[in-house]
Order: sequence, then structure tokens, then C-alpha cells
Amino acid sequence: MKLVRVFASLLFLIASIALCAHIIVLSRASQKYKDDSAELTHIKYGLLSIEAWNWQIAAILDEEIRKLRLSKADQRDLRKQIETVMGLLIDQIDKNIREANASSSGGRFKQSIIESLISVEDIKKGIPGYADTVMRELTKAKTMRRVRAMLIEKLNQYSSQTYDMQDTAEISQILLRTGSNDVESARTHLKKAISRNRSLILRETILLIALSTGLFLLTGFSRKALASPRYGLLVVSLVLLLTPGVITPMIDLEAAIAHLDFMLMGHPLHFENQVLYFQSKSILDVFRILITNKDIPMKFVGVLLVTFSIIFPLLKILSASAYYYDYRRARENPLIKFFVLKSGKWSMADVMVVAIFMAYIGFSGIISNQLEELTEAAGPQLDIITTNGTSLQPGYYLFLAYCLLSLFLSEFITRKLPTPEPANAEA
Repeated sequence: MKLVRVFASLLFLIASIALCAHIIVLSRASQKYKDDSAELTHIKYGLLSIEAWNWQIAAILDEEIRKLRLSKADQRDLRKQIETVMGLLIDQIDKNIREANASSSGGRFKQSIIESLISVEDIKKGIPGYADTVMRELTKAKTMRRVRAMLIEKLNQYSSQTYDMQDTAEISQILLRTGSNDVESARTHLKKAISRNRSLILRETILLIALSTGLFLLTGFSRKALASPRYGLLVVSLVLLLTPGVITPMIDLEAAIAHLDFMLMGHPLHFENQVLYFQSKSILDVFRILITNKDIPMKFVGVLLVTFSIIFPLLKILSASAYYYDYRRARENPLIKFFVLKSGKWSMADVMVVAIFMAYIGFSGIISNQLEELTEAAGPQLDIITTNGTSLQPGYYLFLAYCLLSLFLSEFITRKLPTPEPANAEA
């Protein structure tokens, strides 16, 4: 029976360590995948990008130019304009000739001959015929093709001169990391990787929590004193919950526009997967951000965060071990007794768990409210669907499991300490 318990304990230890290590590796990789995916779909490369607008508008104008035709009504209007212009042109020519001839006697003689031979009014009577000739030339298929080609050439010229100055070095790095030739391929690759990792992380997190919870339940239901090997397994299980709890992301904050559609010149203009904001952070990530901040108050908050989420729990585990083994009369040490018996209400780990959960609810509500206002402000002409991707991550549940189970460890130590062996009786 003892051999079975040893084998079961060893199996538990190996499985828990393997799960802990794999969860950390998968979570950190998934965090990077999410950051890369959010970068590729960020709104600065889409809805707020001049190049994205330029590409879609240029395509619309190109299509409209290729469909360019003069309707009957257009031809009538154009013919009237041509007649008006021709009338003005004839009057201007006549005026210029008169002014030029008025400056000399020879010119005046020439002008008198012109007036006797040519009548400006007779020339104007032929304007409708001239206009018909111009219209026939303009409406020929060959002429229209040349006009459309000239317009498209100008459109391409203006389009090539329209661009923004965004730094795309990060996108290039992402394409290199994913081995993709374009952004769409990289998005597909990252989406599959995130989905695959999410399923694995969730299953392994549940299994790790279940193993630790099962061990604590068996210890709690047992009427025997807390043996040293069992205590060691309890401590290891707590460490294996705490480690990924502080290293892996606890919460994802995301606000995005799923798709936005509206009509421009009778053509649909479409944007999709526009990420407005995304953050995926663990406790250590937040600590690094706070401690590197220039403001002293932010550094102080960072120190408090790492103190109550990492240092304090580790000191509590070490103190519990010293108390259990009575290392150098540790059970009489006030500091050790504080950490083991009274630190529960001072550890702040449970408070932080609640704070993170309330932050999740608050951020989720704020983001949902702001996105709803954005949708309502868009109006009926703009079809917009927003998404709130805020969610708690496995790191939160691992840390929560640690907080709950650590309370039971203190209880087990105070109630199930092994009975000290009696001193050897004198012979």
C-alpha cells in the first residue's frame, strides 16, 4: 500500500510539473500570437489609414471611369455647352481681329474688306452644325476609350502620390515570424495558432487545478495527521499554481469593430476586424510596466503588486514549511506564527483576485457601453458591428485556485500536525 502511495505521489508530482511548464510555454506563446494578431488588425492600418482608403476609393473610381458613357441627356447638355462656347469663341476672335486692325490704316482697310466678305452672324448660324460634328467625334468609341485611358492614367498618378508615413517595420517582423507573404496569410496563421493554444491551455489548466484540488480534498477528508510527504505535495501543488498564475496573462482587454460598411458613389466601402484597443498582461507584465515608469507613485504601486502577489505568498509557504517541521523552534517565532496563522487577512492575494475580477467586469462594461454609443452614433447610413473581446484568462483561475487552497494549508498545519515522538524512556 505504501508503494502505491509513493507511486501515486510521484505520478502526481510529474504530471503537475509537466502541466505547469506546458501551460506557461503555451500561454506566453499565445500572448505573443494575440499581440501580433491585434497589431495586424489594428485600426491604424485600416480605418485610420490613408492607404486603405486610397486603395478602395481608387478601385471605385477606376470602375466608374471604365463604365463612363454619355447618355442622351448628357449629350444634349454637352451639345448646348459646346454651342455656347463656340458662340463666345467666334465673338472673341472677331473682337481680337477688330482690335488688331484698328491700330493702322492698312488694318482698317483690311477690316473693311473682311466685313464686306464675311458676316459674323452668318458664321454663328452654322454653330449647330459645328456642334454636331464635335459631338460625333466625342461619342466615337475610339475617342471614349482614349478619354477613359487618360482619366485612369491621371487617377493612378494621383493615387501613387497619396500615402501615409506609417512605420510598418512591426508588420514586416510579424510576417517574418509567421513565414507569411502577406497580412491575410499571417492573420490566418495566427488565428489557427491562438485557437489551438486556447483549447490546450484551458484543458491543462482545468486538469492542474483538479489535481491540486483533489489532493487537498483527500487531505481534508483524511483523519490522519498530515504526513511529511503529503505536506510536501501540498506545498508543491501551491507553488505550481502560483507560478503560472503570476507569469501567464490574467485578463485580455479588447475592443474592436467587427465590420463597418457604407455606400460611396453606389459602391460598398468595407472595413473589418479593426482593433481599437488590445492588452493581454500577466502580473509580472504589469509589474515591469509599473516599475519602469518614470513616476514614483507608479513604481510604488508596482512594488506593492509584486509584494502581495509573489513575495508575500512565497514567504507564507516558506513560513508554513518552517512551522510544520519546527525548524529551529520556528513554531515559537512570532513572525513565522504571523505568516502561518494570521497572515490570511493581510496577504491581500484574495483582495487582488476580487479586484481583478471587478476590473474585468468594469472594463467589460465600459468597453461595451462605449462601443454601443459608437454604433448608435453611426446612424442608419452606416452599418457597423462592434465586438467586446474582454475576457478572464487561465492565469486568473490558477491564481484564484492558489488563494483558495493556501487557506486550507494553514488550516491543515494547525489541526493535523504529526504528534511528536516521545523521548526514549530510560532503561
